[in-house]
Amino acid sequence: MANKVPEVTVYFWIIKVLATTVGETAADLLNFQLHLGLGGTTLVMTAVLAGALVLQFRARRYVPWRYWLAVILVSVVGTLITDNLTDVLGVPLPVSTAVFAVALAATFVWWYLSEGTLSIHTVHTTRREAFYWAAILFTFALGTAAGDLLSEQAQLGYLVAAALFAAAIAVIGLGFRLRLLGGVFAFWAAYVLTRPLGASLGDWLAQSHADGGLGLGTVGPSAVFLIACVALVAYLTRSGVDAPRAQRPAAHVTQPVRR
Repeated sequence: MANKVPEVTVYFWIIKVLATTVGETAADLLNFQLHLGLGGTTLVMTAVLAGALVLQFRARRYVPWRYWLAVILVSVVGTLITDNLTDVLGVPLPVSTAVFAVALAATFVWWYLSEGTLSIHTVHTTRREAFYWAAILFTFALGTAAGDLLSEQAQLGYLVAAALFAAAIAVIGLGFRLRLLGGVFAFWAAYVLTRPLGASLGDWLAQSHADGGLGLGTVGPSAVFLIACVALVAYLTRSGVDAPRAQRPAAHVTQPVRR
């Protein structure tokens, strides 16, 4: 198989944040607005995610719509996992945050011991892809718990929590630029933090004024961010600018300078 993961471009991070926000608002939309309930929403979205992952695993190369469909659905299911632990089982947010952090760390350790790398540039075997999607799921669940922990339980508010996560991502980006952080570590650290950033932004837009939000509800933000995701994925499908280098159209591959 060719590499199944896109190159990390500005489009990658934009869609990632949009997808995380959709995951937060769409889960609430299905749960409350469409009256599926938390259990019904979890069952339906888990089944849909399973179908999307089957499509993704069956692909032999990076296909933008398959990849990003899976990311958006993992975002929704990751939110629902945390919500079930908190609202149904009564697990405190500090506990769920710690559990998901340990689960993510264990996934990375197992991945590295099995494959010798955590690089996203070599996700070209079924086993590596399985590790990749397991890590993605835990990042979304961890990000949801951490975001709720700071914004709600610590009473910082959604906007303040989003600002803190954005600042942490900026620090990581600066560390990478200054060569103080390796690329693999910087990528995964930023990837984890974009989830609570998107979740906090989603809650800030959707929640009522009394709860510290803008009161826009879940329908409008979900629709706007989903349309933006679709538009960007359509552009990437047509242009191929985020395709792995070996799969990129010739016009987007930098040719060596002849001397």
